[in-house]
Amino acid sequence: MGATFDSTKVLFYGVILVVGLFLTLFVLLPLADILLKSFQDASGAWVWLDNFYYYLSQSHSRMLIKNSLFVAGLSTLIVIPVAFTFAYAITRTLMPLKPVIRYIALIPLLAPSLLPAISFIYIFGNQGFLKSWMGGGSIYGVWGVIMGECFYVFPHALMILITALGLSDARLYEAAQSMGAGKFKQFMSITLPSAKYGLISAMLVTFTLVITDFGVPKVIGGDFGLLATEIYKQVIGQQNFELGATVGVLLLIPSVITFAVDALIQKKQRASLSAKSVAYRPKKWALRDLGMLGFTLVVCALLVGILGVAVYASFVKFWPYNLDLVLSHYNFDMMDGGGWNSYYNSLKLATLVAVFGTMIVFVSAYVVERSKVARPAIAAIKMLALLPMAVPGLVLGLGYIFFFNHPDNPLGFMYQTLSILVVCTIAHFFTPSFITATTTLKQIDREFEDVGESMSVPFYITFFRVTVPISVPSIIEITRYFFVNAMTTVSAVVFLYSPDTTLAAVAVLNMDEAGDISAAAAMATLIVATSFVATMGFALLSRGVVKATQSWRIGR
Repeated sequence: MGATFDSTKVLFYGVILVVGLFLTLFVLLPLADILLKSFQDASGAWVWLDNFYYYLSQSHSRMLIKNSLFVAGLSTLIVIPVAFTFAYAITRTLMPLKPVIRYIALIPLLAPSLLPAISFIYIFGNQGFLKSWMGGGSIYGVWGVIMGECFYVFPHALMILITALGLSDARLYEAAQSMGAGKFKQFMSITLPSAKYGLISAMLVTFTLVITDFGVPKVIGGDFGLLATEIYKQVIGQQNFELGATVGVLLLIPSVITFAVDALIQKKQRASLSAKSVAYRPKKWALRDLGMLGFTLVVCALLVGILGVAVYASFVKFWPYNLDLVLSHYNFDMMDGGGWNSYYNSLKLATLVAVFGTMIVFVSAYVVERSKVARPAIAAIKMLALLPMAVPGLVLGLGYIFFFNHPDNPLGFMYQTLSILVVCTIAHFFTPSFITATTTLKQIDREFEDVGESMSVPFYITFFRVTVPISVPSIIEITRYFFVNAMTTVSAVVFLYSPDTTLAAVAVLNMDEAGDISAAAAMATLIVATSFVATMGFALLSRGVVKATQSWRIGR
Protein backbone atom coordinates (compact mmCIF):
# COMPACT_ATOMS: atom_id res chain seq x y z
CA MET A 1 0.00 0.00 0.00
CA GLY A 2 1.50 3.37 -1.04
CA ALA A 3 2.20 6.18 1.33
CA THR A 4 -0.68 8.62 1.80
CA PHE A 5 -0.30 12.17 0.55
CA ASP A 6 0.17 14.56 3.46
CA SER A 7 -0.86 18.02 2.19
CA THR A 8 -0.07 19.67 5.53
CA LYS A 9 3.50 18.43 5.50
CA VAL A 10 3.94 19.45 1.86
CA LEU A 11 2.67 22.94 2.69
CA PHE A 12 5.08 23.17 5.61
CA TYR A 13 7.94 22.20 3.31
CA GLY A 14 6.79 24.88 0.89
CA VAL A 15 6.83 27.57 3.61
CA ILE A 16 10.29 26.46 4.73
CA LEU A 17 11.51 26.67 1.13
CA VAL A 18 10.12 30.21 0.64
CA VAL A 19 11.60 31.48 3.93
CA GLY A 20 14.95 29.86 3.23
CA LEU A 21 14.99 31.28 -0.30
CA PHE A 22 14.25 34.79 0.95
CA LEU A 23 17.05 34.73 3.53
CA THR A 24 19.48 33.18 1.05
CA LEU A 25 18.79 35.69 -1.72
CA PHE A 26 18.60 38.82 0.40
CA VAL A 27 21.04 38.10 3.23
CA LEU A 28 23.51 35.33 2.47
CA LEU A 29 24.32 35.86 -1.22
CA PRO A 30 24.88 39.66 -1.03
CA LEU A 31 27.26 39.12 1.90
CA ALA A 32 29.03 36.32 0.04
CA ASP A 33 29.44 38.66 -2.94
CA ILE A 34 31.08 41.39 -0.89
CA LEU A 35 33.49 38.86 0.62
CA LEU A 36 34.39 37.55 -2.85
CA LYS A 37 34.82 41.09 -4.19
CA SER A 38 37.34 41.90 -1.46
CA PHE A 39 39.59 39.10 -2.82
CA GLN A 40 39.40 40.29 -6.45
CA ASP A 41 40.81 43.16 -8.48
CA ALA A 42 38.91 45.47 -10.82
CA SER A 43 39.01 42.89 -13.64
CA GLY A 44 37.62 40.13 -11.43
CA ALA A 45 40.93 38.24 -11.11
CA TRP A 46 41.72 36.67 -7.76
CA VAL A 47 44.28 38.60 -5.75
CA TRP A 48 43.45 36.94 -2.42
CA LEU A 49 44.70 39.17 0.42
CA ASP A 50 46.44 41.73 -1.79
CA ASN A 51 43.63 44.27 -1.34
CA PHE A 52 43.93 44.00 2.43
CA TYR A 53 47.73 44.22 2.35
CA TYR A 54 47.57 47.25 0.10
CA TYR A 55 44.93 49.04 2.16
CA LEU A 56 46.51 48.35 5.53
CA SER A 57 49.95 49.37 4.26
CA GLN A 58 48.73 52.93 3.69
CA SER A 59 49.32 55.36 6.56
CA HIS A 60 45.99 57.02 5.75
CA SER A 61 44.16 53.72 6.17
CA ARG A 62 45.79 53.02 9.52
CA MET A 63 44.81 56.52 10.64
CA LEU A 64 41.17 55.83 9.69
CA ILE A 65 41.20 52.64 11.76
CA LYS A 66 42.71 54.47 14.74
CA ASN A 67 40.17 57.28 14.38
CA SER A 68 37.27 54.82 14.25
CA LEU A 69 38.49 52.91 17.28
CA PHE A 70 39.09 56.13 19.21
CA VAL A 71 35.64 57.57 18.47
CA ALA A 72 33.87 54.29 19.22
CA GLY A 73 35.87 53.72 22.39
CA LEU A 74 35.44 57.22 23.82
CA SER A 75 31.75 57.37 22.90
CA THR A 76 31.25 54.07 24.72
CA LEU A 77 33.08 55.36 27.80
CA ILE A 78 30.81 58.40 27.87
CA VAL A 79 27.49 56.73 27.07
CA ILE A 80 27.65 53.63 29.28
CA PRO A 81 28.01 55.39 32.69
CA VAL A 82 25.26 57.86 31.78
CA ALA A 83 22.95 55.13 30.47
CA PHE A 84 23.67 52.89 33.48
CA THR A 85 22.86 55.68 35.94
CA PHE A 86 19.71 56.51 33.98
CA ALA A 87 18.65 52.85 33.90
CA TYR A 88 19.36 52.57 37.63
CA ALA A 89 17.08 55.56 38.23
CA ILE A 90 14.31 53.93 36.20
CA THR A 91 14.54 50.47 37.77
CA ARG A 92 15.94 50.96 41.28
CA THR A 93 14.36 54.15 42.60
CA LEU A 94 10.91 55.54 43.36
CA MET A 95 11.53 58.87 41.70
CA PRO A 96 8.43 60.52 40.19
CA LEU A 97 7.68 60.87 36.46
CA LYS A 98 9.42 57.63 35.52
CA PRO A 99 7.12 56.72 32.57
CA VAL A 100 7.48 60.20 31.03
CA ILE A 101 11.24 60.28 31.59
CA ARG A 102 11.63 56.84 30.04
CA TYR A 103 9.71 57.85 26.90
CA ILE A 104 11.73 61.05 26.52
CA ALA A 105 14.97 59.05 26.77
CA LEU A 106 13.93 57.01 23.74
CA ILE A 107 13.40 60.08 21.51
CA PRO A 108 16.66 59.56 19.53
CA LEU A 109 15.20 56.31 18.18
CA LEU A 110 12.70 58.38 16.19
CA ALA A 111 15.36 60.45 14.43
CA PRO A 112 17.89 59.65 11.72
CA SER A 113 21.47 59.73 12.98
CA LEU A 114 21.99 62.82 10.81
CA LEU A 115 19.78 64.96 13.06
CA PRO A 116 22.10 65.35 16.10
CA ALA A 117 24.95 66.28 13.78
CA ILE A 118 22.80 69.02 12.24
CA SER A 119 21.79 70.28 15.69
CA PHE A 120 25.38 70.48 16.90
CA ILE A 121 26.30 72.51 13.82
CA TYR A 122 23.61 75.02 14.78
CA ILE A 123 24.82 75.03 18.39
CA PHE A 124 28.62 74.97 18.04
CA GLY A 125 29.23 75.53 14.31
CA ASN A 126 30.67 78.59 12.61
CA GLN A 127 27.38 80.45 13.17
CA GLY A 128 26.39 78.57 16.33
CA PHE A 129 25.02 80.42 19.34
CA LEU A 130 27.47 78.58 21.62
CA LYS A 131 30.44 78.71 19.27
CA SER A 132 32.52 80.46 21.96
CA TRP A 133 32.33 77.29 24.06
CA MET A 134 34.61 75.59 21.52
CA GLY A 135 37.50 77.79 22.66
CA GLY A 136 38.66 78.60 19.15
CA GLY A 137 38.29 75.00 18.00
CA SER A 138 35.84 73.57 15.48
CA ILE A 139 32.84 71.31 15.94
CA TYR A 140 33.64 69.78 12.53
CA GLY A 141 35.77 66.82 13.52
CA VAL A 142 36.30 64.35 16.29
CA TRP A 143 34.35 66.12 19.06
CA GLY A 144 31.36 66.82 16.87
CA VAL A 145 31.26 63.17 15.83
CA ILE A 146 31.53 61.96 19.43
CA MET A 147 28.75 64.25 20.67
CA GLY A 148 26.48 63.23 17.81
CA GLU A 149 27.16 59.54 18.36
CA CYS A 150 26.43 59.81 22.08
CA PHE A 151 22.96 61.19 21.29
CA TYR A 152 22.40 58.51 18.65
CA VAL A 153 23.41 55.43 20.66
CA PHE A 154 22.20 56.44 24.15
CA PRO A 155 18.72 54.82 23.93
CA HIS A 156 20.16 51.58 22.54
CA ALA A 157 22.45 51.19 25.56
CA LEU A 158 19.68 52.34 27.90
CA MET A 159 17.21 49.64 26.81
CA ILE A 160 19.77 46.89 27.37
CA LEU A 161 20.72 48.21 30.81
CA ILE A 162 17.10 48.65 31.91
CA THR A 163 16.57 44.98 31.12
CA ALA A 164 19.79 43.97 32.91
CA LEU A 165 18.97 45.92 36.07
CA GLY A 166 15.46 44.54 36.13
CA LEU A 167 16.70 40.96 36.65
CA SER A 168 18.18 41.20 40.15
CA ASP A 169 17.05 38.89 42.96
CA ALA A 170 15.63 40.74 45.97
CA ARG A 171 16.74 37.92 48.30
CA LEU A 172 20.37 38.89 47.78
CA TYR A 173 19.73 42.41 49.04
CA GLU A 174 17.77 41.12 52.02
CA ALA A 175 20.62 38.80 52.95
CA ALA A 176 23.21 41.57 52.54
CA GLN A 177 21.16 43.94 54.66
CA SER A 178 20.75 41.36 57.42
CA MET A 179 24.55 40.99 57.44
CA GLY A 180 25.00 44.73 57.95
CA ALA A 181 26.12 45.66 54.42
CA GLY A 182 25.57 49.31 53.58
CA LYS A 183 24.06 50.75 50.41
CA PHE A 184 27.42 51.22 48.70
CA LYS A 185 28.55 47.71 49.62
CA GLN A 186 25.32 46.26 48.25
CA PHE A 187 25.78 48.21 45.04
CA MET A 188 29.35 47.02 44.53
CA SER A 189 28.83 43.40 45.57
CA ILE A 190 25.33 42.72 44.20
CA THR A 191 24.08 45.34 41.73
CA LEU A 192 27.16 45.60 39.53
CA PRO A 193 27.93 41.84 39.42
CA SER A 194 24.30 40.98 38.64
CA ALA A 195 24.26 43.51 35.79
CA LYS A 196 27.72 42.68 34.42
CA TYR A 197 26.46 40.75 31.40
CA GLY A 198 24.09 43.57 30.51
CA LEU A 199 26.91 46.08 30.91
CA ILE A 200 29.19 44.08 28.62
CA SER A 201 26.41 43.67 26.07
CA ALA A 202 25.60 47.39 26.17
CA MET A 203 29.27 48.28 25.70
CA LEU A 204 29.62 45.94 22.73
CA VAL A 205 26.45 47.19 21.07
CA THR A 206 27.38 50.84 21.65
CA PHE A 207 30.90 50.34 20.32
CA THR A 208 29.62 48.57 17.20
CA LEU A 209 26.86 51.09 16.48
CA VAL A 210 29.33 53.96 16.66
CA ILE A 211 32.10 52.36 14.60
CA THR A 212 29.65 51.41 11.84
CA ASP A 213 27.53 54.59 11.83
CA PHE A 214 27.65 56.66 8.69
CA GLY A 215 25.24 59.56 9.26
CA VAL A 216 26.90 61.53 12.05
CA PRO A 217 30.49 61.58 10.67
CA LYS A 218 29.23 62.31 7.14
CA VAL A 219 27.52 65.52 8.28
CA ILE A 220 29.83 66.82 11.01
CA GLY A 221 33.06 64.85 10.59
CA GLY A 222 34.73 67.42 8.33
CA ASP A 223 38.23 66.23 7.44
CA PHE A 224 38.22 63.69 10.27
CA GLY A 225 38.06 60.41 8.36
CA LEU A 226 36.49 57.18 9.61
CA LEU A 227 36.05 53.72 8.11
CA ALA A 228 32.30 54.20 7.60
CA THR A 229 32.75 57.38 5.57
CA GLU A 230 35.69 55.81 3.73
CA ILE A 231 33.38 53.16 2.24
CA TYR A 232 31.06 55.87 0.96
CA LYS A 233 33.99 57.82 -0.47
CA GLN A 234 35.47 54.80 -2.24
CA VAL A 235 32.16 53.62 -3.73
CA ILE A 236 30.31 56.86 -4.50
CA GLY A 237 33.21 59.25 -4.91
CA GLN A 238 35.81 57.08 -6.67
CA GLN A 239 33.81 54.08 -7.94
CA ASN A 240 36.47 51.86 -6.38
CA PHE A 241 34.25 48.91 -5.53
CA GLU A 242 37.05 46.48 -4.73
CA LEU A 243 38.59 48.77 -2.12
CA GLY A 244 35.13 49.61 -0.84
CA ALA A 245 34.51 45.88 -0.36
CA THR A 246 37.83 45.55 1.46
CA VAL A 247 36.93 48.34 3.89
CA GLY A 248 33.47 46.81 4.26
CA VAL A 249 34.96 43.48 5.34
CA LEU A 250 37.20 45.30 7.83
CA LEU A 251 34.13 47.08 9.20
CA LEU A 252 32.36 43.72 9.42
CA ILE A 253 34.98 42.28 11.78
CA PRO A 254 34.02 44.21 14.96
CA SER A 255 30.35 43.52 14.28
CA VAL A 256 30.92 39.77 13.97
CA ILE A 257 33.03 39.73 17.14
CA THR A 258 30.35 41.68 18.99
CA PHE A 259 27.64 39.32 17.77
CA ALA A 260 29.58 36.23 18.86
CA VAL A 261 30.49 37.61 22.28
CA ASP A 262 26.97 38.90 22.87
CA ALA A 263 25.49 35.50 21.99
CA LEU A 264 27.83 33.87 24.53
CA ILE A 265 26.90 36.46 27.15
CA GLN A 266 23.19 35.88 26.64
CA LYS A 267 23.65 32.16 27.27
CA LYS A 268 25.55 32.81 30.48
CA GLN A 269 23.02 35.38 31.60
CA ARG A 270 20.15 32.95 31.20
CA ALA A 271 22.08 30.33 33.14
CA SER A 272 22.61 32.76 36.03
CA LEU A 273 18.86 33.23 36.62
CA SER A 274 17.06 31.11 39.19
CA ALA A 275 13.48 29.91 39.10
CA LYS A 276 13.21 30.91 42.77
CA SER A 277 14.29 34.49 42.17
CA VAL A 278 12.20 37.23 43.77
CA ALA A 279 11.66 40.46 41.89
CA TYR A 280 13.48 43.41 43.42
CA ARG A 281 11.24 46.29 44.48
CA PRO A 282 12.95 49.57 45.40
CA LYS A 283 12.22 51.26 48.70
CA LYS A 284 11.62 54.95 49.21
CA TRP A 285 14.78 56.98 49.84
CA ALA A 286 14.10 60.67 49.37
CA LEU A 287 17.68 61.85 48.90
CA ARG A 288 18.49 59.21 46.27
CA ASP A 289 15.16 59.58 44.48
CA LEU A 290 15.47 63.36 44.20
CA GLY A 291 19.09 63.10 43.10
CA MET A 292 18.22 60.61 40.37
CA LEU A 293 15.26 62.72 39.31
CA GLY A 294 17.58 65.69 38.88
CA PHE A 295 20.09 63.63 36.90
CA THR A 296 17.50 62.13 34.55
CA LEU A 297 15.86 65.52 33.99
CA VAL A 298 19.23 66.99 32.98
CA VAL A 299 19.79 64.15 30.49
CA CYS A 300 16.25 64.49 29.13
CA ALA A 301 16.72 68.25 28.80
CA LEU A 302 19.85 67.66 26.73
CA LEU A 303 18.09 65.15 24.49
CA VAL A 304 15.04 67.36 23.99
CA GLY A 305 17.28 70.42 23.56
CA ILE A 306 19.34 68.77 20.81
CA LEU A 307 16.17 67.70 19.03
CA GLY A 308 14.54 71.07 19.66
CA VAL A 309 17.41 73.00 18.07
CA ALA A 310 16.96 71.12 14.78
CA VAL A 311 13.19 71.62 14.90
CA TYR A 312 13.53 75.34 15.67
CA ALA A 313 16.20 75.85 13.01
CA SER A 314 13.92 74.30 10.41
CA PHE A 315 11.53 77.26 10.87
CA VAL A 316 14.11 80.07 11.15
CA LYS A 317 14.43 82.22 8.05
CA PHE A 318 18.19 82.74 8.07
CA TRP A 319 20.22 81.47 11.02
CA PRO A 320 21.49 83.35 13.04
CA TYR A 321 20.87 86.73 11.39
CA ASN A 322 17.11 86.61 10.83
CA LEU A 323 15.24 84.49 13.37
CA ASP A 324 11.78 85.14 11.94
CA LEU A 325 9.75 81.94 11.70
CA VAL A 326 8.89 80.79 8.18
CA LEU A 327 7.83 77.64 6.35
CA SER A 328 10.02 78.15 3.29
CA HIS A 329 12.51 75.46 4.33
CA TYR A 330 9.73 72.89 3.98
CA ASN A 331 9.36 73.75 0.31
CA PHE A 332 11.52 70.72 -0.51
CA ASP A 333 10.76 70.80 -4.21
CA MET A 334 12.85 73.97 -4.44
CA MET A 335 15.83 72.30 -2.73
CA ASP A 336 18.54 69.98 -3.97
CA GLY A 337 18.13 66.55 -2.46
CA GLY A 338 14.92 64.87 -3.51
CA GLY A 339 11.94 67.13 -2.86
CA TRP A 340 8.66 66.08 -1.30
CA ASN A 341 8.79 62.95 -3.43
CA SER A 342 11.57 61.63 -1.21
CA TYR A 343 9.28 61.93 1.83
CA TYR A 344 6.44 60.16 0.03
CA ASN A 345 8.89 57.44 -1.01
CA SER A 346 9.86 56.96 2.64
CA LEU A 347 6.22 56.62 3.63
CA LYS A 348 5.75 54.00 0.90
CA LEU A 349 8.93 52.23 1.96
CA ALA A 350 8.04 52.27 5.65
CA THR A 351 4.53 50.96 4.95
CA LEU A 352 5.71 48.16 2.66
CA VAL A 353 8.53 47.19 5.02
CA ALA A 354 6.17 47.19 8.00
CA VAL A 355 3.57 45.01 6.25
CA PHE A 356 5.76 42.53 4.38
CA GLY A 357 8.56 42.55 6.94
CA THR A 358 6.16 41.62 9.73
CA MET A 359 4.65 38.83 7.65
CA ILE A 360 8.02 37.36 6.65
CA VAL A 361 9.50 37.64 10.13
CA PHE A 362 6.54 36.08 11.91
CA VAL A 363 6.23 33.22 9.44
CA SER A 364 9.99 32.62 9.70
CA ALA A 365 9.81 32.55 13.48
CA TYR A 366 6.82 30.20 13.36
CA VAL A 367 8.66 27.82 11.06
CA VAL A 368 11.71 27.80 13.33
CA GLU A 369 9.72 27.28 16.52
CA ARG A 370 6.98 24.92 15.34
CA SER A 371 8.35 22.87 12.47
CA LYS A 372 8.71 19.13 13.05
CA VAL A 373 10.19 18.46 9.62
CA ALA A 374 13.44 19.34 7.86
CA ARG A 375 15.29 20.15 11.07
CA PRO A 376 18.65 20.75 9.30
CA ALA A 377 16.94 23.32 7.07
CA ILE A 378 15.33 24.92 10.12
CA ALA A 379 18.74 25.23 11.80
CA ALA A 380 20.10 26.92 8.66
CA ILE A 381 17.14 29.33 8.58
CA LYS A 382 17.70 30.26 12.22
CA MET A 383 21.37 30.97 11.55
CA LEU A 384 20.53 33.14 8.52
CA ALA A 385 17.84 34.96 10.50
CA LEU A 386 20.37 35.96 13.17
CA LEU A 387 23.08 36.93 10.66
CA PRO A 388 21.85 40.49 9.84
CA MET A 389 22.49 41.57 13.43
CA ALA A 390 26.22 41.17 12.77
CA VAL A 391 26.17 43.12 9.48
CA PRO A 392 26.47 46.94 9.35
CA GLY A 393 23.99 48.64 7.05
CA LEU A 394 26.71 50.04 4.79
CA VAL A 395 28.18 46.58 4.27
CA LEU A 396 24.80 45.04 3.50
CA GLY A 397 23.97 47.82 1.03
CA LEU A 398 27.32 47.40 -0.69
CA GLY A 399 26.69 43.67 -0.97
CA TYR A 400 23.39 44.44 -2.68
CA ILE A 401 25.23 46.50 -5.31
CA PHE A 402 27.53 43.59 -6.17
CA PHE A 403 24.79 40.95 -6.12
CA PHE A 404 21.87 42.68 -7.86
CA ASN A 405 23.98 44.68 -10.30
CA HIS A 406 25.68 41.57 -11.67
CA PRO A 407 24.76 41.09 -15.35
CA ASP A 408 24.05 37.38 -14.86
CA ASN A 409 21.63 37.89 -11.96
CA PRO A 410 18.01 37.38 -13.08
CA LEU A 411 16.94 39.62 -10.20
CA GLY A 412 18.89 42.54 -11.65
CA PHE A 413 15.62 44.25 -12.63
CA MET A 414 15.19 45.12 -8.93
CA TYR A 415 18.30 47.32 -8.85
CA GLN A 416 17.56 51.01 -8.11
CA THR A 417 13.85 50.34 -7.66
CA LEU A 418 11.71 50.67 -4.56
CA SER A 419 11.55 46.88 -4.30
CA ILE A 420 15.28 46.55 -3.59
CA LEU A 421 15.01 49.23 -0.91
CA VAL A 422 12.17 47.27 0.69
CA VAL A 423 13.95 43.90 0.80
CA CYS A 424 17.23 45.49 1.92
CA THR A 425 15.52 47.31 4.79
CA ILE A 426 13.65 44.17 5.85
CA ALA A 427 16.91 42.20 5.78
CA HIS A 428 18.80 44.92 7.68
CA PHE A 429 16.31 45.00 10.59
CA PHE A 430 15.29 41.35 10.40
CA THR A 431 17.04 39.94 13.48
CA PRO A 432 15.56 42.03 16.35
CA SER A 433 12.06 41.45 14.98
CA PHE A 434 12.78 37.74 14.53
CA ILE A 435 13.98 37.47 18.14
CA THR A 436 10.82 39.24 19.33
CA ALA A 437 8.63 36.86 17.35
CA THR A 438 10.42 33.71 18.49
CA THR A 439 10.29 34.89 22.12
CA THR A 440 6.52 35.34 21.79
CA LEU A 441 6.03 31.93 20.16
CA LYS A 442 8.08 30.22 22.88
CA GLN A 443 5.50 31.47 25.39
CA ILE A 444 2.61 29.82 23.52
CA ASP A 445 2.14 26.20 24.55
CA ARG A 446 2.69 23.67 21.76
CA GLU A 447 -0.43 21.86 22.94
CA PHE A 448 -2.49 24.13 20.69
CA GLU A 449 -0.82 22.64 17.62
CA ASP A 450 -0.79 19.12 19.10
CA VAL A 451 -4.53 19.21 19.80
CA GLY A 452 -5.23 20.59 16.34
CA GLU A 453 -3.06 17.90 14.76
CA SER A 454 -4.81 15.16 16.73
CA MET A 455 -8.13 16.46 15.39
CA SER A 456 -6.75 16.55 11.81
CA VAL A 457 -6.93 20.35 11.75
CA PRO A 458 -4.32 21.75 9.31
CA PHE A 459 -1.56 23.74 10.99
CA TYR A 460 -2.45 26.90 9.05
CA ILE A 461 -5.94 26.88 10.58
CA THR A 462 -4.43 26.75 14.07
CA PHE A 463 -1.92 29.41 13.02
CA PHE A 464 -4.57 31.93 11.91
CA ARG A 465 -7.19 31.14 14.56
CA VAL A 466 -4.98 30.67 17.62
CA THR A 467 -1.33 31.63 17.20
CA VAL A 468 -1.80 34.95 15.41
CA PRO A 469 -4.58 36.28 17.71
CA ILE A 470 -2.53 35.47 20.81
CA SER A 471 0.56 37.11 19.29
CA VAL A 472 -1.15 40.32 18.13
CA PRO A 473 0.59 42.64 20.66
CA SER A 474 4.02 41.41 19.55
CA ILE A 475 3.02 41.58 15.89
CA ILE A 476 2.04 45.24 16.32
CA GLU A 477 5.35 45.97 18.06
CA ILE A 478 7.27 44.31 15.19
CA THR A 479 5.30 46.37 12.68
CA ARG A 480 6.08 49.58 14.58
CA TYR A 481 9.77 48.67 14.74
CA PHE A 482 9.96 48.10 11.00
CA PHE A 483 8.06 51.30 10.17
CA VAL A 484 10.13 53.63 12.34
CA ASN A 485 13.46 52.14 11.30
CA ALA A 486 12.50 52.30 7.63
CA MET A 487 11.75 56.01 8.06
CA THR A 488 15.09 56.78 9.75
CA THR A 489 17.56 54.43 8.03
CA VAL A 490 20.36 55.86 5.92
CA SER A 491 23.34 53.50 5.78
CA ALA A 492 21.63 50.41 4.33
CA VAL A 493 19.99 52.28 1.45
CA VAL A 494 22.47 55.06 0.63
CA PHE A 495 24.00 53.00 -2.21
CA LEU A 496 20.73 51.68 -3.65
CA TYR A 497 18.39 54.55 -4.42
CA SER A 498 17.82 56.20 -7.80
CA PRO A 499 16.61 59.75 -8.59
CA ASP A 500 13.06 58.35 -8.56
CA THR A 501 13.42 56.49 -5.26
CA THR A 502 15.27 59.00 -3.09
CA LEU A 503 14.25 58.64 0.56
CA ALA A 504 13.69 61.28 3.22
CA ALA A 505 16.75 60.34 5.29
CA VAL A 506 18.90 60.28 2.14
CA ALA A 507 17.45 63.68 1.17
CA VAL A 508 18.67 65.04 4.52
CA LEU A 509 22.16 63.89 3.57
CA ASN A 510 21.92 65.34 0.06
CA MET A 511 20.54 68.68 1.28
CA ASP A 512 23.35 68.98 3.81
CA GLU A 513 25.93 68.26 1.09
CA ALA A 514 24.31 70.93 -1.10
CA GLY A 515 24.55 73.48 1.73
CA ASP A 516 20.79 73.61 2.41
CA ILE A 517 21.22 72.77 6.08
CA SER A 518 17.94 74.43 7.12
CA ALA A 519 16.08 72.27 4.60
CA ALA A 520 17.98 69.24 5.91
CA ALA A 521 16.83 70.12 9.44
CA ALA A 522 13.28 70.48 8.14
CA MET A 523 13.29 67.05 6.50
CA ALA A 524 14.83 65.49 9.63
CA THR A 525 12.10 67.16 11.70
CA LEU A 526 9.46 65.74 9.39
CA ILE A 527 10.94 62.25 9.84
CA VAL A 528 10.84 62.63 13.64
CA ALA A 529 7.25 63.88 13.54
CA THR A 530 6.16 61.00 11.31
CA SER A 531 7.94 58.43 13.49
CA PHE A 532 6.36 59.94 16.62
CA VAL A 533 2.85 59.90 15.17
CA ALA A 534 3.36 56.32 13.99
CA THR A 535 4.68 55.24 17.39
CA MET A 536 1.71 56.80 19.20
CA GLY A 537 -0.66 55.30 16.67
CA PHE A 538 0.77 51.81 17.12
CA ALA A 539 0.69 52.24 20.91
CA LEU A 540 -3.03 53.17 20.81
CA LEU A 541 -3.72 50.32 18.39
CA SER A 542 -1.92 47.87 20.63
CA ARG A 543 -3.81 49.06 23.69
CA GLY A 544 -7.12 48.83 21.87
CA VAL A 545 -6.42 45.39 20.43
CA VAL A 546 -5.24 44.03 23.78
CA LYS A 547 -8.33 45.39 25.50
CA ALA A 548 -10.64 43.95 22.84
CA THR A 549 -9.05 40.57 22.23
CA GLN A 550 -6.66 39.78 25.08
CA SER A 551 -8.82 40.45 28.15
CA TRP A 552 -8.84 36.73 28.98
CA ARG A 553 -5.07 36.95 29.56
CA ILE A 554 -5.47 39.56 32.29
CA GLY A 555 -8.46 38.01 33.99
CA ARG A 556 -11.19 40.29 32.64
